[in-house]
Amino acid sequence: MFSLNVPVPGDVARLAEELRPSLYGFDTVRDQQTLVVKRFGNDENYDRLEMRVRTALVGTPAFEARISGIDYFETPTRGDGPVVYLAIDSPGLQRLHRELTAEFGAIEGLEGEEYVPHVTLARGGNIETARQLAERDLDPVSWTVTELHLWDAKYDETAARLSLPA
Repeated sequence: MFSLNVPVPGDVARLAEELRPSLYGFDTVRDQQTLVVKRFGNDENYDRLEMRVRTALVGTPAFEARISGIDYFETPTRGDGPVVYLAIDSPGLQRLHRELTAEFGAIEGLEGEEYVPHVTLARGGNIETARQLAERDLDPVSWTVTELHLWDAKYDETAARLSLPA
């Protein structure tokens, strides 16, 4: 499966690392942070997909993103819950997601109206711990998104880097 992701800046990775001691009660703690803009199905030919994505992104400007706090999905669409995450506030990201789902379709339960921009920290474990984490105050982290990555989950690597005009 391929996805289009926002590269997570170092400040966000450092924040996730600072929160790590609070996440040890969860079944899985993420080592690598990602922010998914759009997922693509398994049946898509990579070369064709890359060209379609590049075409869809023509004219898309850079946009702002901000960590607005910690939140959780009590019962996620896929996998074990709860899922604790850094909540993302970004009208530009929301707009881009809408445009891409209009072009490529939405994955039910994850995209379209159900899309919640986030950076997963941990999953599985105690719901009360997730609630307590969501009550923590964080200093907001903001950044300008000037590049997107087409991610290849099969090989666990970035397949293409796509620049957005500043």
